[in-house]
Amino acid sequence: MRYFAAILISIFVDLHAIAQISGCTDPLANNYNPNATINNGSCTYNSVTVSPITTYTLVSQLNETSGLIFWNDTIYTHNDNTDKRIYALDSSNGSIVKTYSLGGITNIDWEEITEDSTSVYLGDFGNNANGNRTNLRIYKISKVSLWNNNPQIDTIKFAYSNQTSFTATGSNNTDFDCEAFIATKDSLYLFTKQWVSKKTSLYKLPKTAGIYTAQFILTHDVQGLITGATFVKDKNMVALCGYTNLLQPFFYMLYDFKNNAFFSGNKRKINLSTMFHQTEGITTKNGSRFYVSNEFFNQSSIINVTQKLSVYDLGIYLYPALSLGTLENVYNKNGLFKIFTSLVNDEIVIINTNKVNFNYQIHDIYSKLLLSGINNSSELRLPLSGISSGFYTITIHSANTTSTFKFIKE
Repeated sequence: MRYFAAILISIFVDLHAIAQISGCTDPLANNYNPNATINNGSCTYNSVTVSPITTYTLVSQLNETSGLIFWNDTIYTHNDNTDKRIYALDSSNGSIVKTYSLGGITNIDWEEITEDSTSVYLGDFGNNANGNRTNLRIYKISKVSLWNNNPQIDTIKFAYSNQTSFTATGSNNTDFDCEAFIATKDSLYLFTKQWVSKKTSLYKLPKTAGIYTAQFILTHDVQGLITGATFVKDKNMVALCGYTNLLQPFFYMLYDFKNNAFFSGNKRKINLSTMFHQTEGITTKNGSRFYVSNEFFNQSSIINVTQKLSVYDLGIYLYPALSLGTLENVYNKNGLFKIFTSLVNDEIVIINTNKVNFNYQIHDIYSKLLLSGINNSSELRLPLSGISSGFYTITIHSANTTSTFKFIKE
């Protein structure tokens, strides 16, 4: 009997293993495998460039803005010079609404700010001058104390586990600089800015005060300099920002990973249209709309870029990670269209991959026509704000093909 049971268990395990197919699970990728059930991180994407939907010029007091967080519907930033203040910004226009002074600490090179549910973390770990700092640190500030204008600050001191030489390298010539980190439930994760290799290395630290060795995890080739990070916990996403040595800014999106193995899932690089912008900070409220700050940059009176806060909508490139799958299908029969509901922006988006002529109709469950039109653009957004909650269908007609999809407006 035991032998028979062992055989049954073995058969079940084998069948389960066979049913699990490893591959690219992102419908937006070039190598999407609709049969894949396990994302193996192999997805590849076409190169895209996005433009900001809104840009605000920041006051000169923030000409070296270097990090961003979104907390209590307000954006917070800081400078990377000797300024020992945190600034609260109105997210609708970028103006300063409040200033918090931090006493008893120094600002050698504050390069990043991040947060968790109870604390704000300031990264004084900029190391690009000579790559030989021995006083790298992160300041941990209680949110309650900061809110009450009586900041209680702890210090996390660290060194990199694999840095063995502290000989001065000269300016911008080290792989042990850092301008990006995030806080998870249990740890801090640092993403280095590697001036020589144009890669980033991931390190892990405890979140409590003390003296530590930042444990090296892996190095990944991002072909650029990483300058900011934000963690979207409920979307299982990390968004990095940075720029190339030619000051071409970019996002580097990490999503659909498992157990904080951030580079194990999808990795998508998205270029920004704002050339010569030295992007420094990134944050988001919902994982679709991202705020990015850039420093003042002037070179030989030819290039003059003021400090700004720019807003980007990345929902169209990330919808598998943002949508809750309220559509029955993603593709129509011919694969000409990609359709999804954006629960963040309350709209349906139709991606017309081949830019063919098509018409569309949205009906309710009683077959009443609510919305219709003709289109041939590569992207069509249909707002759902005027439609009440319920079950609906959207029908697309193109040439000799008709496809109907069901969706739920929540």
